[in-house]
Amino acid sequence: MGHLPDLQPGWHEPLGALARDGGVNFAVASEHATRIELCVFDAEGQRELRRYALDGPFDGVFHGFLPGVGPGLVYGLRAHGPYAPERGHRFNPHKLLLDPWAREIVGHFAWRAEHHGYELGHPDGPRSLDTRDNATQALKARVAPNLAPSPALRAHRPRRAASDVVLYEVHVKGFSQQLPGVPEDLRGTYAGLAHPTSIAHFRRLGVTTLSLLPVQYCIAEPHLAERGLHNYWGYNTLGFFCPDPRWAQASQRHDPTAVAAEFRRMVDALHEAGLEVVMDVVYNHTPEGNEFGPTLSLRGLDNATWYRLVAEDRSRNENLTGCGNTVNCAHPRVTQFVLDSLRYWVAEMGVDGFRFDLAPVLGRTHQGYDPNAAFFTALRQDPVLAGVHLIAEPWDAAYDGYQLGRFPGRFLEWNDKFRDAVRGYWLGVGPGVGRGELARRFMGSSDVFHHGQRLPTASINFVAVHDGFTLADLTSYSTKHNHANGEDNRDGRDGELCANFGAEGPTGDAAINATRERVRRALLATLLLAQGTPMLCAGDEIANSQGGNNNAYCQDNPTTWLNWTEADGRMTELVAQALALRAAEPLLRHPRWFASGPSQASVAWYAPSGHEMGPHDWHDAGQRAFGAQLREADAPRPRLMIVFNPDPAALPFLLCNGPWRLVLDSSGESGAPLLLPGQPLNVPARSLLVLRHAPT
Repeated sequence: MGHLPDLQPGWHEPLGALARDGGVNFAVASEHATRIELCVFDAEGQRELRRYALDGPFDGVFHGFLPGVGPGLVYGLRAHGPYAPERGHRFNPHKLLLDPWAREIVGHFAWRAEHHGYELGHPDGPRSLDTRDNATQALKARVAPNLAPSPALRAHRPRRAASDVVLYEVHVKGFSQQLPGVPEDLRGTYAGLAHPTSIAHFRRLGVTTLSLLPVQYCIAEPHLAERGLHNYWGYNTLGFFCPDPRWAQASQRHDPTAVAAEFRRMVDALHEAGLEVVMDVVYNHTPEGNEFGPTLSLRGLDNATWYRLVAEDRSRNENLTGCGNTVNCAHPRVTQFVLDSLRYWVAEMGVDGFRFDLAPVLGRTHQGYDPNAAFFTALRQDPVLAGVHLIAEPWDAAYDGYQLGRFPGRFLEWNDKFRDAVRGYWLGVGPGVGRGELARRFMGSSDVFHHGQRLPTASINFVAVHDGFTLADLTSYSTKHNHANGEDNRDGRDGELCANFGAEGPTGDAAINATRERVRRALLATLLLAQGTPMLCAGDEIANSQGGNNNAYCQDNPTTWLNWTEADGRMTELVAQALALRAAEPLLRHPRWFASGPSQASVAWYAPSGHEMGPHDWHDAGQRAFGAQLREADAPRPRLMIVFNPDPAALPFLLCNGPWRLVLDSSGESGAPLLLPGQPLNVPARSLLVLRHAPT
């Protein structure tokens, strides 16, 4: 690079670096900084070429225009201001900072003492000041080319009605890393996830929407780096506008522009196959951790704005996430940042929605969680985000963190009540889950979501997800086995509902294995046929195991890569059969609440004796089997009957309102007989059956 020109007055919007008008405009937000410097580096990011003081602040923004440069320019920021931790300020111009709005990041991060704004080991701890410069080791931003919204992304974008959505939670690498049919150089990559072999599997299952574990740029936590491990799941985001280069093809990882292009091609290919793409996003905390953490970006630019601080001691971070810090989404500038990031992923990268990790943080004000918080209002009014899926993990780590059912508007929510009820019913463990609790969850959890204008689809039903046991493991282990994580098995959830049915882990006992398979199949059938929005955890359809590890967040190895060589084909076929039935029968994905009147879709519940259940039946703890008949609005007779038998022995179930034809048996035992009214149905042990009314 030749002689760099002088800086000229620029524009204060948009924030970040934007190539325009023959140069690059820089805009950096900081409410409390007294001076922001732009540091331009050579292409390798090792030698600083020139430093500029940006103009400002103007309405909390420093800005400047650098003519004669463009995409590919490498830069970092330095922020001057008070170093007064007791007032929440941690400005340290000796630390090179990453632009929060960076769309490309270059360099290789390693944990070093000089990344901290204070002296490690100093008697004053984080109130001391470290004057070492970290520029040569710091990650840097690179000016990205302007990417116009892809016509292909727009043309192929699927539009799924809420009641038709079937989510598939999947890790980009873990899915295809060992998938036969995907070329070796594409395995474990964005391209691998969109390979025809991968797409064929998704379409065979009948899922509609891939819910990707985090794919934004992240770094490993220091305790993992010390052990040579990485944050495989990705819940430690530093670059909120950048795809994670780890999941790009090896030949592309060094070039952020190529990584973004591969991500866009993945989305385009999935769209063309009719599949939506939802991203798991982490706007609740950053890798800067608590007050003892490093100064990498937000902390150095304006700690008091970006993070929630303890009111009685503003030198300390509030930790409502369990990760050391909490992003202050109540601040207008932080709200702007999150919305800018979301819009980027929709408009320029093509995604169809977001799953918000620890979502209550987004709605936290100084008075606690508020479903009408300014962030939610802005999000719901944004025209770019108006048509995308919004999914909440409805809890965080605060004392009032459990907020299931309290998210606004069109938000869908992970429903752990469904998970626990369905597991408890079929496993026969934990607090007694009777017929009433299972029925409530199976019909959409009206006690949680039936208020305001919310619909059954608001309940995202699941029995297993990335954090916790896989379906195979929750039926094979009675306790977690997380020793490989290096934390003496202390990490991960204790008391997770699970059962090993007589042996811990793999066994050669045919009877135990048969029981495990039956229970898994019943769990899957319950999940996929319940009212609400089903979410299948990738690998459960092939009975994938993680060896009993229920917190495999740092295992980038065969523990978490799907094991296709031992795939259970019968389980895959059951998933495909159940989802095909769901797609064919509107009553199994009804968009409204079931009612008791004839003018609306309704449900009636039956005991094995054939009589309609009354209050005493619901409270009969000695009887666990039951059935549900679903009737369309104004229909003279029910359309479907679903029978549940969690007991270890088969039982006769007397049918009424027939004749009926069996269309699904989770156990795989039954044929397809025609059953007449008053004729008993033999319901296999630990099974769910679906019958369709047979016209006479």
